[in-house]
Amino acid sequence: MIETLFRGDELPAVERFESWREMAFESHSPHDIRTEHAADFHGTLRVLDLGTVQVSVFSCPPLDSVRTPALIRQSDPEIYHLSLPLSGRMGIVQDDQEILVGHGDLVLVSSSRPYRGRLDAADGTVSAAEMVIPRALLPLPGGLAGRQFVMRLPGRTGMGALLAQFLTGLLTDTTPYGPSDSARLGGIALDLATALLAHQRGTQGPPETFQHALAMRVRGYIHQHLADPELTPERIAAAQHISVRSLHRLFRHQNATVSAYIRHQRLEQARRQLADPALRTRPIHAIAARWGFPRPADFTRAFRAAYGMPPKDFRHLAQGAPSGLRPGDVPAQR
Repeated sequence: MIETLFRGDELPAVERFESWREMAFESHSPHDIRTEHAADFHGTLRVLDLGTVQVSVFSCPPLDSVRTPALIRQSDPEIYHLSLPLSGRMGIVQDDQEILVGHGDLVLVSSSRPYRGRLDAADGTVSAAEMVIPRALLPLPGGLAGRQFVMRLPGRTGMGALLAQFLTGLLTDTTPYGPSDSARLGGIALDLATALLAHQRGTQGPPETFQHALAMRVRGYIHQHLADPELTPERIAAAQHISVRSLHRLFRHQNATVSAYIRHQRLEQARRQLADPALRTRPIHAIAARWGFPRPADFTRAFRAAYGMPPKDFRHLAQGAPSGLRPGDVPAQR
């Protein structure tokens, strides 16, 4: 996963605001941003590139932003900003519509029409999570795809709550995901945003579409919590607001079980770390425990069943054994 991080306290005070604004431009779309706190600006910005979409979280003092016709002519990436205030309030005015949202709601705005924004907070610090979605990838329902508009979306219940939970979980997660994981997580975020808009407009997509979105959401949650020894079907179902029975039925449709999927993903993470030269001195039992196998004998047995050799031999090959056999040559037994 490609991550960009800005911490204003690492720069001299006089450079913070301009540096933060430049990074905001690069990760979003050009705006005219103004604040009364430019001389002593305290802000952070973390941006995750998930392939199809981009997810970010930021904090800053109160500020005003304007996307003018001139800036649109200069650069229009044709994107939607889907914002989730975490603290403070966010106001948007676009096409004679004015929307004010606070914690628990979301707001969708297009980059292709001029708008004004205001971030404010009683305690002096605003924070928000945001998705940047290419307009071509967000199939808006009800004939809305060609319109540019600002829309308030509920984030406390239903699909909005699921999307908000996924975004905040992803942005606080410290797991080192690879490129393929990032693409999957981006797909989950896009599916959730699409399902939220479909639900908001009262449209019904094919049942398999929602089943797919739910399955991707569940898999994303599992990936985020793989290292948690308390990751159980009951906890997964509760986090996704579905019954345990529905969760098991979802995996039966994919010819798997919840426990088998979790076990396989944990083994894959352990396998990757065993093959990582940077972790050559980390004991195998420590890697096993990190990924949910507290008993070394259980880990060795499960690893041998999945990859055809014990973890010690696999690491030996991965770290440059003379036999010429590479770890990737070992077929995984599912």
